[in-house]
Amino acid sequence: MASRGVLSQSLLALLLLLAPAWPGAHAHESRPAYLQITETAPSQFSLLWRTPMRGDIPLAVILKLPEGVRDTRPPLVQTLSDSRLERRWIDAGAKGLSGNRIGFPGLELTITEAIVEVETLDGHRWMGIARPSQPWVELAADRRSLQVAVEFTRQGIDHIFAGVDHLLFVFGLLLLVPGPWMLVKTVTAFTVAHSLTLAVATFGYVRPPVPLVEAAIAMSILFLGVEIVRARRGETSFTIERPWLVAFAFGLLHGFGFATVLSDAGLPERGIPLALLSFNIGVELGQLAFVAVVLVTARALVRLGGHWPPWMQLVPAYLVGTLGAFWTIQRLAAF
Repeated sequence: MASRGVLSQSLLALLLLLAPAWPGAHAHESRPAYLQITETAPSQFSLLWRTPMRGDIPLAVILKLPEGVRDTRPPLVQTLSDSRLERRWIDAGAKGLSGNRIGFPGLELTITEAIVEVETLDGHRWMGIARPSQPWVELAADRRSLQVAVEFTRQGIDHIFAGVDHLLFVFGLLLLVPGPWMLVKTVTAFTVAHSLTLAVATFGYVRPPVPLVEAAIAMSILFLGVEIVRARRGETSFTIERPWLVAFAFGLLHGFGFATVLSDAGLPERGIPLALLSFNIGVELGQLAFVAVVLVTARALVRLGGHWPPWMQLVPAYLVGTLGAFWTIQRLAAF
């Protein structure tokens, strides 16, 4: 395994690449919009359209239904503390909705997704996800579980790479852990912990307030930054001696952060298990890819014989702590 000094160099380089995203980093606050479509009679559907709130303003995403669709009664709109709900009843005509596109103009200007779930009279169910790169879904009655798994695995991967604070915490673990075996233990403990709370929160057993979770995640990064500096100075502590236990404890917090992506989407309970499993797999694939990039970069620097002054090797540790402090203050102020 590469030395801590070379690892610090590689982490500093990657941190600088991520710098444009730091000031506004709210990794787990990009809650998805959600559209539920239920067929109530042939070509007749009830719709529940939910858009998350940003302060007092709903996300600027519009629901665009296929041409020829008409309302059978006036829509009902309700504004909640965290979202705007619109209920509609529509007639899709003789051809129905199958094979048609539903668009989400404005989604391309966001960093979130729109989750679509459809249930037809004959019992067919499927999910789709519209993204900024493709702000529409095409409805199909024969969508299979494998397609749902692929969609949510992709969403998990996208979410982990959008989660700058989560990636920074993983950075910190790589800086703190002294050897390969301890790294395996620490990353495994972190993975198990956030997988547990991701499941618990998604199924609704525990729902801590999102602002509190976000502030606690920022504090975990600040705490980790302090411990990294202590380790560099040759000091010791419970965290330095048993990083896997601390990673497990903080992993529980990060799992609640991940859960907001699915639990706040309002997914019906019977649609959650496959989506949850697939999303979690995507998160882990993204996390492993990130760790691999860091370690490969460190190994490349070793082979190239790169060397930075000792003070430069401390920069990543101070960046972790500084950004953790900034996000802590920013998120506490949001209360």
